[in-house]
Amino acid sequence: MRYDLAIIGGGLAGTATAFYAAQMGARVIVIERRDVNLGASGSNAGSIHAQIPFDPFRHLGADWARHYSEVLPLFIESIRLWAGLEAELGGDLGFVAKGGLMVAGSDHEMQMLREKSAIEQAQGLGIDLWGADGLAERAPFLTGGFPGGAFCPIEGKADPFKVAPLFLKRAREAGAELLRNAPVTAVERDSGGFLITAGGQGIRAARVVNAAGAQAAEVARMVGVTVPIEAHAIQVSVTEKRPPLLPWLLYFTSEKLTLKQAAEGGFLIGGGWPARMRGGPVVDHRSTLRNLALAQRLVPGLADVQIVRSWAAMVNGTPDWRPVLGEVPQVPGFFLNLFPWMGFTAGPVVSKAIAALALGQVPEVDLAPFSL
Repeated sequence: MRYDLAIIGGGLAGTATAFYAAQMGARVIVIERRDVNLGASGSNAGSIHAQIPFDPFRHLGADWARHYSEVLPLFIESIRLWAGLEAELGGDLGFVAKGGLMVAGSDHEMQMLREKSAIEQAQGLGIDLWGADGLAERAPFLTGGFPGGAFCPIEGKADPFKVAPLFLKRAREAGAELLRNAPVTAVERDSGGFLITAGGQGIRAARVVNAAGAQAAEVARMVGVTVPIEAHAIQVSVTEKRPPLLPWLLYFTSEKLTLKQAAEGGFLIGGGWPARMRGGPVVDHRSTLRNLALAQRLVPGLADVQIVRSWAAMVNGTPDWRPVLGEVPQVPGFFLNLFPWMGFTAGPVVSKAIAALALGQVPEVDLAPFSL
């Protein structure tokens, strides 16, 4: 069988690219080494981010933040796309965008938030700075005494268990095919495109999208390309259900934390705490305890909350936190859809753009700054 487009990876990036390409009339196949949504796309905490992450800002500085800030227009456009995605796909994705609050743990960190917000605002991202009084008035669920915070009104959450499967369902209805349990072992140039060996089968495609997440560097090497993708084992926890308390996505500047409350009442606690590797990623109880203690430090209402489930997964990262997107110059027809850390947020708009590029169309957003 010959396809217009072969997509390697069955996470959000791969399934969304397949959906948009199939909608454009392309003959598409998604090749997944295990099953759909088992990697970072289905194992993250479901945060919809737009603010520059504080931890790398603290360590890498303002020059890094200005360079990184080129991704913010992608977040803004993707969140606009997210807002209509449930209607477009015809299903519930658990999407809510009531805002995100980054709480400053000290006066010095509050000043850093001011510096960071100026960089964010220069890229068109709306940020409201709250002082101690504003924080106490608007966020009474927080522990008292923090000097302030930065509020981004477009941030929120979605359900990572639902997004990629629904993209895939609609892609298959539009004619896309799926090959499960088929690890890719070779990608070779072929007359008219590429020959991919996956699960012992040969698949020919005019063009290829590498959306393999933490395995993307391995796939890229098959066509002689080095991609600066790093794999990180991190973990997330969810608590028992509680009455509504936290309306927003919550961050903390002093340590890594993302905290939000699902519509069903459980709190999702994340932020990139490390898991252990034992054959694959497994939960590290030390990270679980520290992550929970941090959440309880910010929100006293969680003092006696019980964790009901924790899980670990591999996510991809790059040294400068920037994505690697678009056609590889030295391998025409081979495209990268690799968005580290914040790929759940950016996935819809970036995948739509990659599908357009791969089919010779002009995308709605500019991916040129993120070329390999």
